[in-house]
Amino acid sequence: MEAVLELKNVSFSTQGREIVHNFSWTYREGKTAALVGPSGGGKSTALKLSAGLLVPSHGEVVFRGRNIAAMNRKENLEFRREGAVVFQDSALWANQSISQILELPLQVHYPQMTARERTERIRETLITVGYRKELSIRPAMLSMGEQKLVAFARALMCQPRLLFLDEWTESLDDRSARRLIGLVQARKALGHTIIFVSHDLHIIQDLADLALVITSGELFMVLAGDQIKKDGDLGRFLEKGGAP
Repeated sequence: MEAVLELKNVSFSTQGREIVHNFSWTYREGKTAALVGPSGGGKSTALKLSAGLLVPSHGEVVFRGRNIAAMNRKENLEFRREGAVVFQDSALWANQSISQILELPLQVHYPQMTARERTERIRETLITVGYRKELSIRPAMLSMGEQKLVAFARALMCQPRLLFLDEWTESLDDRSARRLIGLVQARKALGHTIIFVSHDLHIIQDLADLALVITSGELFMVLAGDQIKKDGDLGRFLEKGGAP
């Protein structure tokens, strides 16, 4: 399988504290990887480093042979169009309407699209994720679960082949969670690459081809195949809250 993303001896520090230490891994085309571990252990930071949202203090993150930190504007736009992020807190702009939030990625990455085409893409995507409220309202008028649906729709807007998902089913009711899990499964079947953070063992077992167990900012172990499907090491690890 072709390498999509490579983290090479990546470390990240902030405010004098190292959160990720000497992390190396290669994400392969069409594979789904779960980042698991204790709260505060570095998995969300590792996800953001992989997505190019944080610049490593040391090491480099390489997307299809190109160091993300050294990309020019055109290369960076190509990377952002192919990869999309769903944040744990949704990260919707408070001063914009739902319509404006969803339209922006299309304006940036597909400037040739007409207003009518953008409206249709937004409508189709919202139907897909199950959002049913008005587009003129702002995020503050939505529940946390509804905000997560909008965030997921935003991530799908440019039809990416690389998805970064951070606790993406939190705050959702069972029906909405199942819908989004189904959408991820459909993209997995299409050969898209998915990297996600989750504490939910069932989601990890259903979706992940491998699980990267991260604790104290380091890659502690890697589980794949039958190791994930069984309740063994991974189940015990999650039950203990990430203690080795």
